[in-house]
Amino acid sequence: METPVTSSTTRPTFPRHGGFTEARRITALLRKETVGGILLVIAALAAVVWANSPAAASYFALRDFTIGYEPWHLKLSLGAWAADGLLAIFFFLVGLELKREFIAGDLKRFRTAIVPIAAALGGVAVPALVYFFIAAQDDALRDGWAIPTATDIAFAVAVLAIIGSHLPPALRIFLLTLAVVDDLLAISIIAVFYTDRIEVLPLVLSLAVIALYGLIAQRYRVFFGTRAFAAWVVLLPIGVVAWALMHASGVHATIAGVLLGFTIPVLHRRADRDAQSGQSGQPAQPAQPGLAEEFEHRFRPLSAGFAVPVFAFFAAGVSVGGAEGIRAAMTHPLTLAIVAALVLGKPVGILAMTWLTTKLLRTKLDPELRWIDMIGVGLLAGIGFTVSLLIAELSFAPGSAEADTAKVAILTGSVIAALLAAALLAMRNRQYRRIALRDAVDANADGIPDVYQRAE
Repeated sequence: METPVTSSTTRPTFPRHGGFTEARRITALLRKETVGGILLVIAALAAVVWANSPAAASYFALRDFTIGYEPWHLKLSLGAWAADGLLAIFFFLVGLELKREFIAGDLKRFRTAIVPIAAALGGVAVPALVYFFIAAQDDALRDGWAIPTATDIAFAVAVLAIIGSHLPPALRIFLLTLAVVDDLLAISIIAVFYTDRIEVLPLVLSLAVIALYGLIAQRYRVFFGTRAFAAWVVLLPIGVVAWALMHASGVHATIAGVLLGFTIPVLHRRADRDAQSGQSGQPAQPAQPGLAEEFEHRFRPLSAGFAVPVFAFFAAGVSVGGAEGIRAAMTHPLTLAIVAALVLGKPVGILAMTWLTTKLLRTKLDPELRWIDMIGVGLLAGIGFTVSLLIAELSFAPGSAEADTAKVAILTGSVIAALLAAALLAMRNRQYRRIALRDAVDANADGIPDVYQRAE
């Protein structure tokens, strides 16, 4: 009689199986919004500390180290590679999110889309006006008007995820929709206002390659959806060519990432219903996710765990010049303009346009939402960070006093907005938690939960 093999006698599979399992665990962790936001903050703090340490020269030497092929206009510093190259991965995911929202999400229907779209417009226009009101007197500062218009969706959602365990789900949905539209507006601003020159031939070639990329992705969607390696072998080289041509055209190369994301097919909700109902008398089959959703699942860890933190590391490093430099930066008109625009302009613009839209169109917010909760969302939208740092690099000459001051202002304004939002929403979270506990007690006592009482 053979002795059964037990776990104690089984040969260990480490490191092969263990390494694979660990890799899967890490990538799953990186898909969580809180982890991406934390890595972003750690990278930025590390850059600030290093740039203000006795070894500051080594940080700037690393950031400014150039590498690449000069004839193709790709001999760039590591900081530029992070801003133009790695951040294209982030914007590729933004393109996927935008298309998914417009095709099958909340932005598909006018009635559900108009309020967050209007809120995003207010969250762009009012901060720009606040910036102009404070800084427009100085001609050297005018180009930075778009810096406070952006919202860092990863950072904002991470804060909400950390402190919002009992907040209404509608609040997170509103923030996500608002941030997606905000990203679209920021992308448009970069493309229109921060393109100094356009080389027509590279631009046309880039668009042609992007069209080819989309054609292949559409034609072989099942192949790329079922074979993860295929996207790296086939689509990635085509995407790199499109990115390089876009960079050579003078249009900011991250726009190529957005356009590539837009070409990926999204599974329409009607297709979902067809798949679930079955066809030709066949049993209903569960709908498979679209390629856009599959790509977002695959590439989110790369963006959150590497691309965005590395960009933040190279973009956030600024020498503040000690206590005297901090005092000078905090009183600079550029700092006052950016901080005021992020901390005050963002929530005021979002709330004002939300209120105005609901009154003019006679629409209503989700019944779960309260206006005090919306103030918290407006403050979260004041976390500019990633895209704001990118726009700051486009607005002012690299290494200039204005560029460094703008970065200090972005970090300061984003931290203040995050702290204020966290304090307000944590208070509201406690209130919602008490209601949930009271309802749970009533349900246990009667067997039937009381009618949900909303926090006032």
